[in-house]
Amino acid sequence: MSALDLRQDQKLEIYRYMKLARAIEERLEILYKQGRPVGAIYLGWGQEAIEVTASYALEEGDVLAVTHRDMAAHLPRGLTARMVFAQHYAKATSPTRGKGEDNYFGDLKRGVFATVSMLPDFYPVIAGAGLAFKMRREPRVGMAYCGDGATNRAEFHEGVNFAAVERCPCVFIIVNNQYAYSTPNEKESLLANLADRASAYGIPGYTVDGNDVLAIWPIIKEAVERARSGEGPTLIEGKTMRMRGHAGHDPMKYVSREKLDEWEARDPIKRFEEHLFNQGIISEKGKNEVDEGIKAKIEDAVKFAEESPYPKGEEAVDDVYAA
Repeated sequence: MSALDLRQDQKLEIYRYMKLARAIEERLEILYKQGRPVGAIYLGWGQEAIEVTASYALEEGDVLAVTHRDMAAHLPRGLTARMVFAQHYAKATSPTRGKGEDNYFGDLKRGVFATVSMLPDFYPVIAGAGLAFKMRREPRVGMAYCGDGATNRAEFHEGVNFAAVERCPCVFIIVNNQYAYSTPNEKESLLANLADRASAYGIPGYTVDGNDVLAIWPIIKEAVERARSGEGPTLIEGKTMRMRGHAGHDPMKYVSREKLDEWEARDPIKRFEEHLFNQGIISEKGKNEVDEGIKAKIEDAVKFAEESPYPKGEEAVDDVYAA
């Protein structure tokens, strides 16, 4: 067995994280339409393979910086369903203690930086974190996510180039979900593969099927180990599809039915589940047990969020900072 192969227990963990992420978002979508969460929702439905598999490759002590659509990437770092729903309900039990909406939160104890919408602002931040690790001679890795549209912004180029020149221990993930809000790939860039930009910085770049866990894992794992060993950053593009609108209010009419059907046939969870069945890693009974366990977690998390208190008014200025 290669060091870059996933063990059976790791495959099952990734499978559970992907299923949990989808289940959380399925319930959030229903609750949002009922007007129960207090803010917006930005779903990563359909992107679970690249998001979960990439962050799963990190180790304790590594850091992660994701976008507001990448809730699934938090799960391998210890995010719970209770935390997600409490955050969307703006309750005092949420990661931001009721001061944020959607997935705008982080947890430094888990090595996750608090999310911002300005994309890809976290690329320079992760380059800085990587530089700190290098200067301290710590065997740690920083990983940042951004979308396809964000690769056209200056922060993307500055962050990747700086990390390349300084040989920072970073892994940069492009979650190419085909649309920058409503702008399709072909109107964003003339490149067929956005990871080709890596050659301009003198670092490795890879484009992978972002809906295939088995294709993603060896590339991600090798990039993380390359960074940890002092060989510098890697740029990885995972081609996937956002199967819901930019936000809960977006009906996504700019995407054709044919395109949605094409990507539905490549659903990352169904594909990975088929592999697990074919390899005898999971049975119908095992699948049902996973589904029932996740269902119980969702019910518990929603109940927890709805019964949790709102923050007190006098706490409004606590933990709030201005430069």
